[in-house]
Amino acid sequence: MKTINIPKDSYRQSVLQFAADKYKTEPEYLWASAPGYAVLRHSDNKKWYAIIMNVPKEKLGLSGKEYIDILDIKIDPVLAGSLQMKKGFMPAYHMHKGNWITVLLDGSVDKEMIYFLLEMSFDLTASKKAQK
Repeated sequence: MKTINIPKDSYRQSVLQFAADKYKTEPEYLWASAPGYAVLRHSDNKKWYAIIMNVPKEKLGLSGKEYIDILDIKIDPVLAGSLQMKKGFMPAYHMHKGNWITVLLDGSVDKEMIYFLLEMSFDLTASKKAQK
């Protein structure tokens, strides 16, 4: 089994706990080759509303070879551009860059902002029935 490189200062556990408390979502670890990748999805329509990944900083264009936890979430494309100009936000890693963004979970983005955006992603990916 592959080891998961989780930085000490990561908000990973906080985000997973928030999703469990608010949405009763348990993370799914779908890939044996990427044991640090956790998908959060709706129970009814099975759509992903977030994915937490641990990736080398250099793959994100950041300096250093150590791993960093990131959160990819769906977002209103109008908001995506302005967020990406702020520290801790970047174009989505391995997701559609117009509808998804990456949030660094290293403390550069306030937890309350992360939770707010996670709620937005949850709402944007909800089934039409649940949105009503």
